[in-house]
Amino acid sequence: MPEPKVRKFLTVVEEIRHEGGPVAEVPLLRGAALAVIENPFAGAYHEEIAGFMKDLEPLGLEMATRLIKALGGDKAAIQGYGKGAIVGQGGELEHGALWHVPGGYAMREALGDAKAIVPSTKKVGGPGARLDVPVTHINASYVRSHFDAMEVGVPDGPRANEIVLALVMTTGARIHARVGGLRAEDIKAQDGLR
Repeated sequence: MPEPKVRKFLTVVEEIRHEGGPVAEVPLLRGAALAVIENPFAGAYHEEIAGFMKDLEPLGLEMATRLIKALGGDKAAIQGYGKGAIVGQGGELEHGALWHVPGGYAMREALGDAKAIVPSTKKVGGPGARLDVPVTHINASYVRSHFDAMEVGVPDGPRANEIVLALVMTTGARIHARVGGLRAEDIKAQDGLR
């Protein structure tokens, strides 16, 4: 399979201090690393596409490393993650699914021993399309305070023959989280769920 051809990278970090309530002692950082790549399958149906996942692995690790650095450089500070893809209109939704393994395993590898499955989303869209990337706790998917999302997109991508790949990480729970459920300090971290 071809090596991914990257047209551009985009990294965004939000610093959230409050959501209408008291100012948090420590702001929540929510960041995204995006890469706009050429879609080698755009324009025609291809039966065999799975091999491209392996080719995306180094890019996934590079993006995860960039994102940790943008969020302060301390991988121990990362508490939440998610991933997504926007496929240009010359491609198909399944091309976005190619990001599931390389994007998810890259973040888990870069963070060390993260146990929870990395939530994901994908869609087909044109330049400027936006995507809400779901976020959960890195070690236990049922930690309700960390259910979150980050809207991402690239102003001039994806073009018809491109895919926007996205990784998202956060440094904590939603600001003012107070709806109960499993707390981060009560994680058993055995099965990635609780």
